Amino acid sequence: MNIHEYQGKEIFKEYGIPVNDQAIVTTPEAAREAASAMGTTVVVKAQVLVGGRGKAGGVKIAKTPEEADARARDILALTIKGIPVEKVMITPASEINREYYVSITVNRNDNNLLLMMSRAGGVDIEDLAVNRPEEIIRFPIHPADGIDESGLEAALAEVFETPTLQSQAKDAVHRLYRIFMEKDCSLVEINPYALVEDEKLVALDAKVNFDDNAVFKHPEVEALRNPEELSADETTANAAGLSFVSMDGTIGCMVNGAGLAMATMDIIKLYGGDPANFLDVGGSSNPAKVVSALKIITGNPRVEAILINIFGGITRCDDIANGILEALAQIDLKLPMVIRLIGTNDDEGRRILEGAGLESYQSLGEAVEHVVAAAGGVKA
Repeated sequence: MNIHEYQGKEIFKEYGIPVNDQAIVTTPEAAREAASAMGTTVVVKAQVLVGGRGKAGGVKIAKTPEEADARARDILALTIKGIPVEKVMITPASEINREYYVSITVNRNDNNLLLMMSRAGGVDIEDLAVNRPEEIIRFPIHPADGIDESGLEAALAEVFETPTLQSQAKDAVHRLYRIFMEKDCSLVEINPYALVEDEKLVALDAKVNFDDNAVFKHPEVEALRNPEELSADETTANAAGLSFVSMDGTIGCMVNGAGLAMATMDIIKLYGGDPANFLDVGGSSNPAKVVSALKIITGNPRVEAILINIFGGITRCDDIANGILEALAQIDLKLPMVIRLIGTNDDEGRRILEGAGLESYQSLGEAVEHVVAAAGGVKA
């Protein structure tokens, strides 16, 4: 689960990490009023749940309240990576002497957390990670052991030039770690962690992501959820009890089990196709879930063919087959559909489908080959 920058800064402020004042507005007039109240040059920043706002024109300086009005008007008219800008943040501009980067994330390879720091923060941090990875200091933190203080001090000394800055950064790292652990985060990030006047470090941006599987423990985090984070299909799927993620391909997928769904998408790519979604109907044999799943898939105008891949364990293949027939009775399906059934009651499931004139496969490779061909063949 992702949240907006301004929401992340509110959490930072709650935990004692220095941030600038801010006002969240939805109209140019409110932007002018906020800038007037701050009485200084301000930054007008689009609040959308995607990166690259600055490069898309979503971050502007305004020296007067009138300029804040004009900049907000321009930004509120933008759509950034498919998301319309509905609110902007007004915050005092800072005279930046240097930009650093600090984050804590999960390192699944080593089963611990990873503190990353660099003295080359800012908008090009992704390029830095690819082209100059040696400039990023990586420091492991095991959640059962906590932070190794002497090791942290040595790591901070590689990034921050003076004892004063190292002391501030050390305090910020401890506070980020508290946020990470107490809120069940998957990422906390400050970029830029800016050096301003009088050797003061301030978090000028905030990124906080939460572990979806732990949000149920934190009603205060759930209250921060933004509707724009999910597509309309993802919202519908959640209401139906389906695990669904929208993608950009042309092959709609309905699979039982998250691992099998991931493997299915990989095999589709291997055969030259592009999946349009991740969709896990779970271990239930409820035909209603199949109906909901097919309605969501067929509602995507990009989908050119559908693959249903069922490996029956708890899920019964005959129930899936009945669900497919129920869905076809409700949907005027004009798309080619390829079905693979194997496992519990698969013979009965295939008989049900054959009785309705539908073919099914036992081999996943054969099924994927057919669905890729039905969706237009191998993509260049």
